Formats: sequence, structure tokens, C-alpha cells
Amino acid sequence: MKIKRFVAQDMRQALRMVRETLGEDAVILSNKTVDGGIELTAALDLVDDAEEPMVDQRITATTARPATASRAAAATGHTADDALAAMRREMQSLRRWMQAELSGLSWYDLGQRSPHFQELFSRLMALGVSAGLARSLTERVREIEDIDQAWHKALYLLAAEIPVAEPAVLDNGGVVALVGPTGVGKTTTIAKMAARFALRHGHRSVALITTDSFRIGARDQLQTYARILNIPVRTATTPEEMDAALNALGDRRLILVDTAGMAAAHERVADQIQTLQAIGRSLTTLLTLSATTEPAALQRALKLFAEFRPDACVLTKLDEAASLGAVLSALIQAGLPAVFTTNGQRVPEDLQPARAHPLVTRAAELLVENPVGVDAGYMALALGGSNHHANV
Repeated sequence: MKIKRFVAQDMRQALRMVRETLGEDAVILSNKTVDGGIELTAALDLVDDAEEPMVDQRITATTARPATASRAAAATGHTADDALAAMRREMQSLRRWMQAELSGLSWYDLGQRSPHFQELFSRLMALGVSAGLARSLTERVREIEDIDQAWHKALYLLAAEIPVAEPAVLDNGGVVALVGPTGVGKTTTIAKMAARFALRHGHRSVALITTDSFRIGARDQLQTYARILNIPVRTATTPEEMDAALNALGDRRLILVDTAGMAAAHERVADQIQTLQAIGRSLTTLLTLSATTEPAALQRALKLFAEFRPDACVLTKLDEAASLGAVLSALIQAGLPAVFTTNGQRVPEDLQPARAHPLVTRAAELLVENPVGVDAGYMALALGGSNHHANV
């Protein structure tokens, strides 16, 4: 155990001294005001793993004593265990506090040493991208001191990170299934794709299949679109029914499959996967994600629907989103290319091929329209401490 006392003019200087001398694993034991500033007492390896067996050794050594004494020894050992556990909890609490303080110190120092770096990181976080992506982009433009130039360069680099795919399905046809959570706009998107294909190749070239036997409203909506477009629609809820539907619609160039929306850990996931697997290798699966979805829900959706092995994704409801950074970050992290975007309810007008630079431009516009305040404490924690930026 290594214990040291530090005296400085203020808390920030004292914490800096602790960090430089003992490192980030140190814990603060006490602090008090003294003449000329503040005094901190800090320790490293306050509880060493090698000390833990001592409690067990004391308990073992008492086993040869009379029963009453053994019970007392056991109680003493139990008390020692409780004290050790309490000490560990206090250490963890102190360590979390110190890490937060050191993060704040790092953020403060960064602002003093490299204000343009700090400003750019804050802007990217306000854009909605993840902290890791914001750090990466900021590092890559750190040599550009003009903040506006650095911002535009960072946006350009962000666009280069976004995976996109060409919407060949509207030219080549095939069997395309849209999967995704409930309420993200799968059925409306299918109607837009069907209408676009019918306008190019004729209504006899398109057909629809639904695997959703649970939501009557969804089936009615799809059948309404089918009647308007004058195209057939079939229901297939089992692999056998899917085979029959595909055989009946074999002369259609494009078959669009609407699936049931599902939440995480839904019992129908396996059934839906089996039904779609009956289509075989000709299937293209598109994950449908709403741009209005919160970051945590996006991650859950990506994890759940990874079982469907999506080839690409459709970003819907861009017209309703207040920010696009979270969904763009999620796609970058997952490596899932975007193929279409939708920004309204009109069929088929509000369906566009996904393009990275327009998406980033729109994200920047939304930041101007919906400015986000920057909380210094949150920014400090997001930055990840001082180690990552030791050379900034």
C-alpha cells in the first residue's frame, strides 16, 4: 500500500498531482482545507489481494478451540469479512468519484491547451454521434486550428465512414423482405418500393407477401396499397405457405415481403426467420430503422435483427427526426449499409436512394434547427479521461 499526502492551491492542482504521482487507480482517502490551499491524502492499492487470506487463516486457526470460542472466532471472521466488503465498496465509490474529478480536470486542461479540439468534440457530440466516433473524427482533424474548417472536414470524414449501397433492387427485382421493430414504417416503405417499381416496369411485375398474421390493421393497410396499385398480395406465416406463395407469384420480377414488427426477445423471431429462410438464397433482407429511435433502442434493434442477417437497411422518418447522429453512428458501428431513406408519407415520392453526404448535411442542418446545450461534466466523461488525450 502506498499512501501520500498532497498540498496544492486548489482541488484541480491537487488532483493533477495525485494523477501524475500515483496514477488513475489511486483513491482519495481524505481532503481538508489548510493554509495556502487544500490537502489530499491518496493511496494506491489500499487493499491488496495478498491480505485477503489473512482473514481465512485466523478463522482456520481457531477450529481446535472449544465450541463457544469457535463460534466467537467465526463471528469475528464474519465481522472482518463484512468490514473488508464495506471497505471495498467505499474504495469503488471513491474511485468513481476520483475518475469523474480527473475527467473534469482533463476537460478543463484540454480547453486551456487546445480549445479548438474541445469545441469540435463538443459539436460532434451535439450532432448526436457516439463519443468514440466523435473522438476519432476530432483526432483526425486536430491539426486544423480554424474551427469552421475543422468542422467541415470532420463532417466530410463522417460521410466517408457511412456505408451505403446502390438500390439495385428497383432495377433488377428479386425477393426483398423488410424486417424491423414495430412502428418504423415497413409497410409504407414496401408500398413506396412497389409503386416505384410498378411505374418503371408495370404493375404486372410486382407482388406482395405478408408474414404478419398478428396485426389485422397491418394486413388491411397492405391490402389497401395492393388494390390501389392493382397488384396481388399473399399471406405466408409458415415455410410451407411461403413456398406456395412464391410458386403462385413466380412470374413477378419483384416480390416484396412485409414482416411482423418485433421487440427484443420476442418469441416470434424464430418463426419469422424460418419462414423467410424458405425463400432461399434469392432473398434480400433489408432492416428498417426509424431515424427517430433513441440510441439504446437502435442498439437493441441491431442486435435482435442481426439474426436475420440483413444485407442493408432503410432509414425511415427522416422528416420527423430532431437529430441523425445516433442512427448514423449505429450504422457505422454495425457496418450495415443504407440503401434507401424515406422522409414522408407520400407514395412513392418520399423514397430516395441513401447517400452519405446528404445525410450528413441534413444532420448538420438539424443541429442548427435544434441546438443542443453542452454540459461540461457530460463532455468530460464522454471524452474518456486524460490518457487518451495526453498528447493533445
